[in-house]
Amino acid sequence: MSKFDNDKVMPRYMAIAIVLTLIGFAIIGKALYIMTAKKQYWTEVADRLKRDSVSVKPNRGNILSCDGQLMASSIPEYRIFIDFQAAAFEKDDSLWNSKVDSVCDGLSKIFPLTAYEFKVLFDKGRQKVNGNGTVGARHWPIWPKRIDYNTYVEVKKLPFFNMPRYKSGFHEEEFNSRRRPFGSLAQRTVGGMYGAKDSAYFGLELAYDSILRGTPGITGRRKILNKYMNIPVTLPIDGGDIVTTIDVNMQDLAERALLDELKLVNGEMGVAILMEVETGDVKAIVNMMKNENGNYIEAVNSAISYRCEPGSVFKVASFLVALDDQVVDTSYVIHTGCGVLPMYGREMKDHNWRRGGYGDINVARALEVSSNIGVSHVIDKFYHEQAERYVKGLQRVGIAEDLKLQNILPGYRPPIIRMPHRKKNGRYDDNWYATTLPWMSIGYETQIAPINTVTFYNAIANNGKMMRPRFVKQVMKNGEVIKEFPPEVIKESIAKPKALKTMQTILEHVVSQGLGKKAGSKHFKVAGKTGTAQVSQGKAGYKSGTVQYWLSFAGYFPADNPRYSCIVCLKKSGLPASGGGMSGVVFHHIAEGVMARNLKMSVKDAHDEESIIIPDVKGGNVKDANYVLNKLGINKRVAQEEQTKENITPNVVGMGAKDAVYLLESRGLRVKLQGRGKVKKQSYPAGKTIMKGCECILVLE
Repeated sequence: MSKFDNDKVMPRYMAIAIVLTLIGFAIIGKALYIMTAKKQYWTEVADRLKRDSVSVKPNRGNILSCDGQLMASSIPEYRIFIDFQAAAFEKDDSLWNSKVDSVCDGLSKIFPLTAYEFKVLFDKGRQKVNGNGTVGARHWPIWPKRIDYNTYVEVKKLPFFNMPRYKSGFHEEEFNSRRRPFGSLAQRTVGGMYGAKDSAYFGLELAYDSILRGTPGITGRRKILNKYMNIPVTLPIDGGDIVTTIDVNMQDLAERALLDELKLVNGEMGVAILMEVETGDVKAIVNMMKNENGNYIEAVNSAISYRCEPGSVFKVASFLVALDDQVVDTSYVIHTGCGVLPMYGREMKDHNWRRGGYGDINVARALEVSSNIGVSHVIDKFYHEQAERYVKGLQRVGIAEDLKLQNILPGYRPPIIRMPHRKKNGRYDDNWYATTLPWMSIGYETQIAPINTVTFYNAIANNGKMMRPRFVKQVMKNGEVIKEFPPEVIKESIAKPKALKTMQTILEHVVSQGLGKKAGSKHFKVAGKTGTAQVSQGKAGYKSGTVQYWLSFAGYFPADNPRYSCIVCLKKSGLPASGGGMSGVVFHHIAEGVMARNLKMSVKDAHDEESIIIPDVKGGNVKDANYVLNKLGINKRVAQEEQTKENITPNVVGMGAKDAVYLLESRGLRVKLQGRGKVKKQSYPAGKTIMKGCECILVLE
């Protein structure tokens, strides 16, 4: 066996390795050259290659308000280019030279550039040297931005550009652009699109993307007589339209009311949600946040995603649990003392503790004045040793309910309310402190988004029936409804009828005689609850630097026949801070604005402001009416309704009780009254012959 000659073999290996290394560097260098210097050439080669088939995008569906107004729609937009190697430039460019001035003049009237600037732009494109050595850009932009269809049509009408595409070189790229006719109104709920990627990325646009986007079609391309023709293979199927529950007018009303207050108090963030009681339809949802420039914009859908400690609006849930469990009633008296109560090493304080507190108050009054001591004392007294029962009660009344909105509005975050756990020795684990329950009862130690709070109050207004918030009602295609999303009940009843009725009465009193007066109205009854909570700064606690406050008012209106529930939340730094005095004011403006839209004026109500309207005085004892009219200077006497036949029963329906009794008893009838108000029915029919001493029952309403 011959000995390995290292001196002869190793140089050969080295030579081969060097050659391979050089080849590798050459390949890498060539690749870099193609990617940089030859990029334009190969791009143009790729453009000249025609595919056998191309995908055809469908039209994206519209998003409509509840009354059919467009909230989001797709419109075509274009980018326009010129090919300086088209037929008009190949041999003789005299045609272009004769038209370029008129083209530039026309473009200067459409776009904010002068004719000279356009001419310089075109000369630069004409002189551009391509990677393959040819002169003249193939895809030179006439305008750097997208233009709408009307502008595109104007440009296409200009001289030279109005010639066939392959001759003039004028060509375009078409895009589908998403537009919202009402601008930023309900922007975070309606959603948005990535323009370049043409894909939805938040809101209803994302949640219902599969319905809105439709199905692409396929068009085959065939070369006939040296020209490519598009032959449809599969037609695109346009997307469906979705009909939301949003009312544009209510949305605008809520947004303006919230913005006005945010600017007034220099708030950092604001949320307002308006919901229809019977169906759970969200009629308005506003999310405002101050940006770096000090402007308020809809940047995040905080209404469904901003979980925080809700503060005193949570007290309603705590007391509803206690009332439903029948551990207390409204007569139960709480000794709040001077407004400060030591609880397990900490002090529970009422908001008026510096003014001496509320003394002895009952359960109803504790909510009316939002007494921290009143609520925490009751919950701690009856649930301290059975905290699990209290938390299960919160789950039962629905304040802790997961509304399952993740597939309806991406970004929804369900509530976080801790459930206590016991050790083997029967004591609560280390994460459940003695102070946890009393502070939880007044709205701390929990994390709840505004949408959950308003859903809970909506259930109280709906006599216990909890509705899932509804944002979309229907899917439509070509004007026909192809899918319905009916109202959905989450819980048939969140509490016993007696407990609910008691809570409804208390919430009315919060507004009529408690801290929520500014949310009320002179024209209709309002029920609700105020809330003022300090915002936690994480590990820094609640009082790090300038204290931040979460101010809220949640309720419904009109209280005697609830139609809408609403929550308003404001986040601001520093004092003054008042849920009733700030959020309650916004609630007031929204409620009055919404109810004003429902007023229907009659033509009969129209009259000259300077004219004197004489009241319609029914027959009866009209002496008092004549006296009053004479004192007012109205020279017209009101005559008693003549009854030619004294033995015939008069018609007293619509009269007041005094006049009706006078008229009937003067004819010999005995009158009995039922109810209060004006006469609705009379038991002795009008026109019947009177028999002296007979009884006539009048029903008043």
